[in-house]
Formats: sequence, C-alpha cells, structure tokens
Amino acid sequence: MVRERVTFGPARLFIGGQWVDGGAPIPVRDKYTGEVIGEVPEARREDVDAAVAAAQEGAKAMAALPAWRRAEILLRAAGMIRERKEEFARLIAAEAGKALKWARAEVERAIWTFTIAAEEARRIEGEVIPLDAVPAGEGYFGFYVRRPVGVVAAISPFNFPLNLVAHKVAPALAAGNAVVLKPASATPLTAVLLARVLEAAGVPAGGFNLIFGPGGTVGEWLAAHPGVGKVSFTGSRAVGERLTRVVGIKKLTLELGNTTPVIVAEDVQDLDWVARRLAVGAFYNSGQVCISVQRIYGVRRIFEPLVETFSRAASEMVVGDPLDERVDVGPLIDEREAMRVEGWIQEALGGGAQAVTGGRREGPVVWPTVLIRVRPEMRVVREEVFGPVASVLEADDFEEAIAAANATEYGLQVAVFTRDINRVLRAVQGLDFGGIIINDTPSFRADHMPYGGVKGSGLGREGLRYAIEEMTNVHMVVIRPAP
Repeated sequence: MVRERVTFGPARLFIGGQWVDGGAPIPVRDKYTGEVIGEVPEARREDVDAAVAAAQEGAKAMAALPAWRRAEILLRAAGMIRERKEEFARLIAAEAGKALKWARAEVERAIWTFTIAAEEARRIEGEVIPLDAVPAGEGYFGFYVRRPVGVVAAISPFNFPLNLVAHKVAPALAAGNAVVLKPASATPLTAVLLARVLEAAGVPAGGFNLIFGPGGTVGEWLAAHPGVGKVSFTGSRAVGERLTRVVGIKKLTLELGNTTPVIVAEDVQDLDWVARRLAVGAFYNSGQVCISVQRIYGVRRIFEPLVETFSRAASEMVVGDPLDERVDVGPLIDEREAMRVEGWIQEALGGGAQAVTGGRREGPVVWPTVLIRVRPEMRVVREEVFGPVASVLEADDFEEAIAAANATEYGLQVAVFTRDINRVLRAVQGLDFGGIIINDTPSFRADHMPYGGVKGSGLGREGLRYAIEEMTNVHMVVIRPAP
C-alpha cells in the first residue's frame, strides 16, 4: 500500500473572527511516522486576554440570536463537517494516530453531536414554580428561565480531537454562549479545521475563539481568567484536581479518568461475542479512552474460557499504520507514552502477572496486551493505563465481582454481561459509577445521553441537553400582583 501523506501547513490563532499571529510555533507530528505535518502558534498571555475579551463581545452577539438562528448555524456546521468527512477523518488518523475506521466513526459522531445540539437549542426551557405551596407564597407567581453563562472555556484532550471538542463547543453555542477553545497541543489541527467550518457556518465574530499551548500555562491562564463564566475540561485527574484550585468561583465540569471494569457473569451464552466486544472496548484508539476496558472480572465457572476467547480476539486485531484501512490499532500519542505503558506491563510481569498475548512495543506502537494473575495493588489494575492493556481477574461469584469493580477511586462507567434480570438489578443498585452498561462494552456512549462520573472521575455531566444545563444559569422570577 502506498501511504498518502497528510499535511496541513502552518495555522494561526482565531480570535474575534480573525486569524492572528501568536508566539513560538508548536510542531504537530504524524503519530505513526513522526513526520511534522503542521504547526500552530503558542498563545501568549496577551493572546489569552484578547481571546477572552473577544469572547465577551461574542457572547453578547450569541445571546442576542434567537434559538432558531443558533440551531440553523449548528445544522450548517454539521452539514459542512459531513461534506468534509474524509478530510477530517484522515487528519484525525494522522495527528491522533487513530485507526481510520475509528476516525471516520468519530467524525460521524461529531456530526450527530452538532445536529442534536441544534435540536436542543430550540428547547431550552424553564419551569413554573408553585410558590403557593407554602403560606408565604400565596398570591405570588414564580418561574425560572435559563440564560447563558457568557464565556465558556473549553479545554479538550488529544484522544477525540473532534467529537470531544464538539461536546464542549456545540452545547455552549446552542445555549447562546461564546467559546474559547484550547485543544491538546498534540492534536490541534482538527480544531483548526473545525474553526474554519464554524466561521463559514456563520458563528458571529467572537462567538468561537481558538488558542493553543500547554495546559500548565495557557490552559491555566484561560481557566483562571475572570472573564470566563464556565470551564469545561476533559483530561487527567491530576490536572482536574489542579484546576479546582485555580478556576476561582465559576462553573466547572470535569471529565476525568477511570479504571473501567467489566463483570462477566456465569450465565452468558455467547462468550465469543462478549470477547469480541471487549476487545473493541479495550483496544480501539490503542486504549486511549477514559472508558476503555481495563479490568475484566470473570466469575470462576467461565474464567478460563473467557481468558481464552478474549485473548484470541485481542490477538486477531490488526496493528499498524492508522491510515491503512485494514488496521484496528495504531500508535499511542507518542513514544514516551508507549514506553510508559510498556514499563507498566513489565512491572506487572515482574510482580507475577502473565501476558497471555501482546506485551510487545515498537516505537510508539504497543500491541494489544491481555494480562492474568494480576493483583489489585498493581498499577495496571489500580491506576488508569490509558493504553492497550486489559487484565482479566477471577471472582468467586457475582457479588465479589461487584465489590471488586467498586474498589477504585474512580467511577465513570462500568459494564455487566448477563442474561439474568436479577443480576442486572443488583448491578444497578450496587455499582457506584456514573454509567452502567448492560451487555455491551463500557466504552459505549450515545452522544445525547448524560455522561459523567462520580468519585475521582469528575464533576457535572456532558451530553448536549445536560451540558446545556451546565452552561446556563437559572434565573428565578417572582411576581406579586400590584395592589
């Protein structure tokens, strides 16, 4: 196969409807070849100030647009993304290292994210409050309305450079806010392409602004800026905890990590199908997904056949160049991360674990790895791997599996495979996670459902309507008839 080179060229900051120069260039590399495919300028502090100031003006224009106009803009954006679907997908495959089949799926999801956001823009509702429910409210009339917060700071990760950006930008615009987006420095080019789409779709000047730079400087300047009314961040728990200390008094949504567990009950009938679903959930995007399958608890009676079928499904995944149509698993975001994941695997093996398949690394590529004989205190179990590594652990029974799944500081999503409705009910009542998926991989996410975690997995919820609630303020109105 002759590899078609993906290039993008230099980009600029997008502030107040204008493409402007910034500071030092940040090179962006093809994650498989290491070749530089583009560059973006690092924002200086004055650029962050300018972006927020432009967004404050843009917020006025966005709030003044009627709902149908905001919906129209979002639908135009969705249509333009669809027209450029292959361009977006190939760019994602190159700059994120995501296999082309999954990159195309991400673009399709982003189209739906903008489309559903347009629908939600038309139905941002308030509520009548029966004030006469208490004696003091007799004769009063009350209701509340939702109004935009103003400026939303969106800080997005590298692993979904289009759809996780869309999950912040689309609901913010739907609600009548302006946005300042800082994408991950490893994958900023997709955001540049999206900015061009939003500009062409008719977002008012200042309604969408784009800056670049490291999270520890540019991201924190943006999050802490007094002109920002809401911060939406997706990334690591460590950075999320730091943001809670720097954002000040403003609304905050944190979408953080997970050590995603799966429980496979003894009553499952098609173990091959379960194994194939788990392999996709564990290894797509090279495991760089916050709801990627990491801990699989198999009840004793089916443990050995589960290990056999899952490891076979993992070994059948095609590894290589993400721009190759046949490939399932591409590189990690950089070789340093691949070396870290390899180190965690070796640490587990040194502690008595066994690799049933995988454990191999070449440059930034790590082969899908299935571990058994791991212990709860090992990092591959206790901490978020964020790589193509899944461990299969044995549980005496279903109740023990629930307890083991809950034994974590995280609580984003969990999956249970069972045909027994009583087990389903026990799982729903007993598992402490923001999302409980029955009979599919825990990496399932429909883009309009409420999505978010408990415990160390974050604050607030995404998912269009739920994100709009986070990106608006409630304004209560009380009317007393004049005498």
